[in-house]
Amino acid sequence: MSESPLRIGNASGFYGDRFSAVREMLEGGQLDVLTGDYLAELTMLILGRDRMKDPSTGYAKTFLRQMEQCLGLALDKKVKVVVNAGGLNPSGLATALRELNDKLGLKARIAHVEGDDLSGSADELGLGSPITANAYLGGWGIAESLRAGADVVVTGRVTDASLVVGPAAAHFGWKRDDWDKLAGAMVAGHVLECGTQATGGNYSFFKELDVRRPGFPLAELHADGSSVISKHAGTGGAVTVDTVLAQLLYEITGARYAGPDATARFDSISLADDGKDRVRISGVKGEPPPPTVKVCLNHLGGYKNEATFILVGLDIEEKAALIRGQMEAALTRKPKESHWTLVRTDREDAATEEQAAAFLRVVVKDADQKLVGRSFSGAAVELALGTYPGFTMTAPPSDGAPYGVYTPAYVDAKRVEHVAVLPDGARTLIPPTEQSLKLGPVETPALPEAPPSGPTRRAPLGRIIAARSGDKGGTANIGVWARTDAAWRWLAHFLTAEKLRELLPETAAYPIERHDFPRLRGVNFVVDGILGEGVSSSTRFDPQGKALGEWLRSRHVDIPESLLREGEG
Repeated sequence: MSESPLRIGNASGFYGDRFSAVREMLEGGQLDVLTGDYLAELTMLILGRDRMKDPSTGYAKTFLRQMEQCLGLALDKKVKVVVNAGGLNPSGLATALRELNDKLGLKARIAHVEGDDLSGSADELGLGSPITANAYLGGWGIAESLRAGADVVVTGRVTDASLVVGPAAAHFGWKRDDWDKLAGAMVAGHVLECGTQATGGNYSFFKELDVRRPGFPLAELHADGSSVISKHAGTGGAVTVDTVLAQLLYEITGARYAGPDATARFDSISLADDGKDRVRISGVKGEPPPPTVKVCLNHLGGYKNEATFILVGLDIEEKAALIRGQMEAALTRKPKESHWTLVRTDREDAATEEQAAAFLRVVVKDADQKLVGRSFSGAAVELALGTYPGFTMTAPPSDGAPYGVYTPAYVDAKRVEHVAVLPDGARTLIPPTEQSLKLGPVETPALPEAPPSGPTRRAPLGRIIAARSGDKGGTANIGVWARTDAAWRWLAHFLTAEKLRELLPETAAYPIERHDFPRLRGVNFVVDGILGEGVSSSTRFDPQGKALGEWLRSRHVDIPESLLREGEG
């Protein structure tokens, strides 16, 4: 137990993030704990396929290579390493780390957390027969491992925020019902989890910052659950209220941000500038966690293939109609799904061939690989000399590839066996939190009074607002916020769910929820179903909804002149 601040850094926001980040964070400044988030819904499917080929795999191999370079450095600097790189096989990664530890002649104490894999009991739990079934565990197994002296803790599927909650709980000696403190750590963990997205990466007003190589973030956690988000001195990017806010509003739903350790009330968060590259997070209120835990399920959905035809010059619509009709006639057995999209990127009297080009994209899906494999690709190739003038494609045809279907499920927390396997091999069962609270809607917050009418000017919405968007399975989240009180006063009344449907017509067919965060001058839209059955099965141009926010910012609307002048200033 300690009252001194705990410095927790992040070195990975996804499987495939900057390989050198582990060394950069260890060498760049003082840290107590280094975390890494390697898992996402799609990653679990990828690791599931790996495990089907070789049962000894199923973890993030990148992390093992990073530790080959940096484990000794972490020990020298007395930095604990906590990652979810164990994926579907945390015990396998722990074993590989111990072998590496011996090979390097080091004395690292390695622990792992398991119990999230429910595939063996999926039928019994009413989850069917998925490829993967993993419950989101909390941070108490990590805390138990660190209290037992572990230098490295690897987990499987834990909530992203748990990588911060666990070390904080161990360091400060928090109790299981310290809801506000746990919720504060959850918020800090949510900011850190996506790495450089908190330091200027994917930031709407990127032109204001140097984001050529943003540094990874860190959080100074305090005993009361408050934190300061920062980064190592001399690294790129920036930590500002807006870069932190961008990550706060990313991939959430409503005001209640639930996890297995607590539920954080995002409508209670206060942000404040704390100096250069420092933002203080305080005031976070917490509640008991819900009685159920979320489970990530991946099933094999079938097979998918696609082709993109390049249409150049005149008569684009007619060329598209010709090749589409020919393709449909050539496919004597039709795939279950065919999705055609004509993208008009062409310009009249273009100075280059690319500027004269449009693209016709077709995506096909079926349970029978043959229908979307060579029979589909071959039909496209056979038309090459007998179709529209200038026939060409963006890539050669290929075989159909399998795709997964992501489904969230929920099971009673008491039915998930959360186990910490300590450095000495002892197995400690982590019981679920005794107190729970079912999730429910929060009271609608008061909005500022609508601004008086005045002169407006037609301009892109992004001139005065920022946005960030992403995915949770088939659901897209679009976080939108204003940077001034005056802009928030206008935004709060202008950007309704109905207005969002008008500005983004592709959302019109789906249920939309709007959640307000007056303390953050922001709103979050949840567009349910627009991403289909998850990224692997999606047929959208932007399958994870990452650019929906930037599309919204590009739309022209009538903006008060006063706000545009404010932005120009």
